[in-house]
Amino acid sequence: MITPRKTLVIFLSCLVLALRAGAKDPPAQVLLWPPAGDPVVRISLGRFKEIGSSGGRHNYTTDTTAENLWGKPIPRAEFFLYLFDKNKVRIGEGWISLSNVGPKETVKFQTELTTAGNPTSMTLVPRSLPAEFQSYLPRKTISITVNSVPQGALVKVDGVEAGTTPKSVEISPGKHTLEFSKEGFNTGHFPLEIHPDDASGGSVSYELGTSAHDTVEMRDGSVLSGDIEAVSATEVIVRVAGSSQHFGRNLVKRMSLVERDAPPSSLVPAQ
Repeated sequence: MITPRKTLVIFLSCLVLALRAGAKDPPAQVLLWPPAGDPVVRISLGRFKEIGSSGGRHNYTTDTTAENLWGKPIPRAEFFLYLFDKNKVRIGEGWISLSNVGPKETVKFQTELTTAGNPTSMTLVPRSLPAEFQSYLPRKTISITVNSVPQGALVKVDGVEAGTTPKSVEISPGKHTLEFSKEGFNTGHFPLEIHPDDASGGSVSYELGTSAHDTVEMRDGSVLSGDIEAVSATEVIVRVAGSSQHFGRNLVKRMSLVERDAPPSSLVPAQ
């Protein structure tokens, strides 16, 4: 005998099964590229099917349709497919490659994706495009190590401070100017040209060269960089950072003087 309670439970179970049976797959994700202006490619992604997982990352495959909305053939185009969570944090990626797709032609293929969470949005980022769309490619940069002799110089790239040497900097293709400055040395400039095919990992080293100030080596091992104002048998006067400092002659081990231009004639005292 079936009680009313059991009847209700059976009814609800049947209702759930019916809803599941009648449920449809989520609608395809449709991405247009470029996202602004006249679209060139329409990418439609079907339901994600999990094919494996490892270390908290899940691997999926999805049926993909690509449509050439352009009026010309697409000889080759490659895109990164980036997946983001609800906080717009990138949690996964895939890869889409198109080859010899005619005008208004539609091609179908499988796309594999890897994600570390539940994606709520995705975007296409081009990696390789036909010549007409090169301007859409992300700006390329390469990483090089910039050093100086001696180290610890402030380096600027095209007038913008990048840090002190040794320093790894990101530089885009083209012609650039590196500027090096360090207390006690003349400022130096180094022309640098980066070619589009250059790879990261290179280095540049610049020797600062002649000191801009006199050098006073003390007997305790310390070294002062400044302008020697006066030397006597008992005293050495050195201007360091705008302040004159007096040292006993017996404390000084060695002095190196920098050649300076003669002052203008109008400033030379009359003899």
